[in-house]
Amino acid sequence: MEAVTQEKPKERGRRETSRFWRIFLQQKYLYMMSIPFVIWVFVFSYLPLWGWTMAFQKYRPMPNKSFWERIVDQKWVGFDQFARLFADDQFYLVLRNTLAMSFMGLIAGFTIPILFAILLNEVRLMAFKRFAQTISYLPHFVSWVVVAGIVTKMLSADHGAVNDFLMWIGVIDQPIQFMAKGSYFWSIVTAADVWKETGWNTIIYLAAIAGISGELYEAAKVDGASRLRQIWHITIPGIRSTIIILLIMSIGHLVSIGFEKQMLLSNNLVTDYSQVLDLYALQYGLQMSNFSFGTAINMFNSVVSIILLFTANGIFKRITKESIM
Repeated sequence: MEAVTQEKPKERGRRETSRFWRIFLQQKYLYMMSIPFVIWVFVFSYLPLWGWTMAFQKYRPMPNKSFWERIVDQKWVGFDQFARLFADDQFYLVLRNTLAMSFMGLIAGFTIPILFAILLNEVRLMAFKRFAQTISYLPHFVSWVVVAGIVTKMLSADHGAVNDFLMWIGVIDQPIQFMAKGSYFWSIVTAADVWKETGWNTIIYLAAIAGISGELYEAAKVDGASRLRQIWHITIPGIRSTIIILLIMSIGHLVSIGFEKQMLLSNNLVTDYSQVLDLYALQYGLQMSNFSFGTAINMFNSVVSIILLFTANGIFKRITKESIM
């Protein structure tokens, strides 16, 4: 009996290996097509992780030395860069700004595309539907430099469209300096991001809605369900998996919101509200040539993102049985 029980795992392993190679030979062209993308991910996503070692060093550029000499000859300082980071009061101000704009962007930038996709799906005039969809996702292809210029001009106190409209309807008596008040900055960035990305983010929800069987809607109509009831009981449950997966991925990027829009819309009057983690790392890492400290900031950013991703994935997997891994 012992010999039999010892052979079973070996036989199972051989069967699995044989099955893998059989599938590999059947789909060899697909595997060959994926090789360039695997190499691209390795070179640009995994190989740069070696640079994290700078966060534990007092890094000094050594242009005349080889790659290994530049690593060995550095002064290793352990967690000193992280201790300095957590002792800096500016770090907590930057973290507050990052989390505030992230949560505002998550709420507005996640719910509005869903609502917009559902509304577009309910439009029966196809010409208007195509026109609205095309107009909505065109801003995605516009550079943030151009978008920042448009937003600044519209919110200008000198004949800006927003101020002129508010004065015309009698809401205000004199122009408001929107771009000079830090209390408005988070809302301005969120609104600009929603305007730019809503149409593009709507595409994936429209694709998910298109996959819902039309027979469900026909059966609901026969039962006397209104269009609102059809949306609530058919459309939203039909795209629930897509919503949850995208929400988990959005939570994973909660602290990685970039820096382009904040940098372009910011000015000296709203710096305390506009600086985010990526700008903080850029300022210390490149402008002040403190590469180790900048690496520590980005490493903190990445670790928090990974923790948020696994936490959100675990919570949704337990509650809704939906997850990305």
